Amino acid sequence: MSSVANSMPSPAIESTPRQQPPWLTIAWFFGLLVACYYPILAQLVRKWYNDEDMGHGFFVPVIAAYIAWQNREKLFESGLRTNNWGLAIIVLAALQLYVSTLAAELFTQRTAFIESIIGVALFLGGVPALRILSFPIILLFFMVPIPSVIYNEITFPLQLFASQVAEFCLNLMGYAVLRDGNVLELASQKLSVVEACSGIRSLLSLTFLSLVYSYFFDPRVWMRYFLFAATIPIAIVANSGRVTLTGILSEIRPDLAHGFFHSASGWVIFMIALFILVMVHQFVSRIIKVAHPDAK
Repeated sequence: MSSVANSMPSPAIESTPRQQPPWLTIAWFFGLLVACYYPILAQLVRKWYNDEDMGHGFFVPVIAAYIAWQNREKLFESGLRTNNWGLAIIVLAALQLYVSTLAAELFTQRTAFIESIIGVALFLGGVPALRILSFPIILLFFMVPIPSVIYNEITFPLQLFASQVAEFCLNLMGYAVLRDGNVLELASQKLSVVEACSGIRSLLSLTFLSLVYSYFFDPRVWMRYFLFAATIPIAIVANSGRVTLTGILSEIRPDLAHGFFHSASGWVIFMIALFILVMVHQFVSRIIKVAHPDAK
C-alpha cells in the first residue's frame, strides 16, 4: 500500500505569475511630470550650465536614475500597490509650484518637482516602493541650488576662514602677507577670496560624490552618514589649501593666480579632497575590521 502511494505522482504546485512592471503607466506619469514642470526643468538646466557651483547638477538625475534602475527587480518583487496618499502629495506639490511661481521663489518651485516624484512613487508602488527608491530620490535634491539667503550665510564665513588659514600658512612659510577681511595683500599683488573661492562649489560636489561613493562601495548605511559629515571639514580645509597655493604661485609668477592656472588648481585640489575622502573611508573600514573581525 505504501509503495503504491509513493509511486503516485505528486500534484504540481502552481507558481504565482510574476507581476508585470507597469512600464506604460510609469512612462505616462513621467511624461506628464516633465510636461508640467518643463519651464522649471529648462531653467534648472540653464542654471547648471551657467553656474559653476552647480556643474554637478547634470550628473545627479543620471546617477539617481541608474540607482533606481538597479533596484527595479527588488521594486517589482516587493509588490506594487496603489496608495492614494501619493496622489495627495502630487496635488500639494502642484499647489506649491503655483504659489511659489506667484511669489517668484525658485527653490520651492524646483523642489516641487522632486516632491511630485515622491508622490508618483507612493501612488504607483505604495510605501515599500517609496522606501526602496528613497536614496535616489534624496540624491535629486543635490540638483537644486540652495536658496540665496542660505548661500550668502554660508559663503562669507567660508571666505573669511579660507583667508585666515591662508594668511597663517603663508606667514608660517615666510611670505609677508596682510589680511583685511577676505583680501590678502602680498608683496606682488592683492588677492581677494571671492565667493567662487569660498569652497561652496567643492563642498556641494564632494558631499554628493560621498553619498554616491558610499552607496556603490560600502553597503553599510551608517557609513554614508559618516562620509557625508566627513566631506565638510575635508572640503573646507582643501579649499583653504587652494587659497594658500594661489598665494604662493602669485609670489612666483603673478599671472599664475588668475586664468587657466587658477582654474586648474581648483580641479587638482578637488581631486585631492576626493582622494582624502576615499582614504578616510578605507582607514575607518580597517579600524572597524580590526576592532570587530566578525562585523560585515
